[in-house]
Formats: sequence, C-alpha cells, structure tokens
Amino acid sequence: MKIKVKVAEKKQVSKKIDTDFIRLDSFLKMCDAVQTGGHAKIVIQDGEVKVNGEVCTSRGKKLRSGDNAEFERTVYTVE
Repeated sequence: MKIKVKVAEKKQVSKKIDTDFIRLDSFLKMCDAVQTGGHAKIVIQDGEVKVNGEVCTSRGKKLRSGDNAEFERTVYTVE
C-alpha cells in the first residue's frame, strides 16, 4: 500500500521597511508573527526562526531588503 502525503505550502508575507535595516525581533513583531518582544526573544533563542534558510538565534540580527525570516511555516520577506 502506498501512502500519499501532501505537504502544505509555506505562506508568503512581505513587509516594506523605511530604514536601511530592521532587527529580527522587531521585524517579527511588525509582521504580527509574535505578540510581544519577549515572545520574539523566546522563539528566536529556541532556534524556531530561520533567516535566509539558516537557523538564527540572534534577536539583534539585522535584516535588509531582500532578506527572509521563516517562522511557523510562514516566510516573511523584507522589502
């Protein structure tokens, strides 16, 4: 017997920033991916967030236009 599994596609969200860069924790809050800065700190330090495809545990990571942050099957892109 063969079992077919469907993998859900990742949701894509883009947010425009008016500065040269934005910190990862602030970007997740801006995108409503997390509720508070404390929540952002916890999920980042627990390794639940990927930046440009790699796990990032630094909440002060600077994101610039074109960077991606992935959290809970959603990819957030900085414009």
